[in-house]
Amino acid sequence: MKGRFAAILVILLASSLPVRAVLPGEQLADPAQEARARAISYELRCLVCQNQSIDDSDASLARDLRVLVRERIRAGDDDAAIRAYLVARYGEFILLRPSLNWQTILLWTTPAFALLLGGMAARSAFRRRSDETEADSGEAPLSEGEAQTLQAILERRPGKPGATG
Repeated sequence: MKGRFAAILVILLASSLPVRAVLPGEQLADPAQEARARAISYELRCLVCQNQSIDDSDASLARDLRVLVRERIRAGDDDAAIRAYLVARYGEFILLRPSLNWQTILLWTTPAFALLLGGMAARSAFRRRSDETEADSGEAPLSEGEAQTLQAILERRPGKPGATG
């Protein structure tokens, strides 16, 4: 029973790990170069899947791009040259984290503006709700009759010296 549970647990844990689509035939022989290729391909967007890196994608175009990255590494290009080559060929869209420039400023600033606008809307809603609560709370002063009735009640409280209860 324990062995079966352990096997199921191992299978579940293994299936929850990220799956890499890199095939053994694509890998470079030099571990340092392969690590560079993996780091670069992890930052590049699959043009078919669009929200996956080419390192994670099974698409044939992603495979072609992984092979291209490894060819450029074998040719002696540095990481920046490989990225520049791919951006020149496919545009900034290929980068999962595009650089900050005048073309991508809206992309980078939208989250900050959304948070700012959301905070302002929440503040306004809380303020409006607070104002409505104050208006509904009836904090108007007591009339003369209400004040006398309240004073009479307070004077007759139990536990007060001279009060009758």
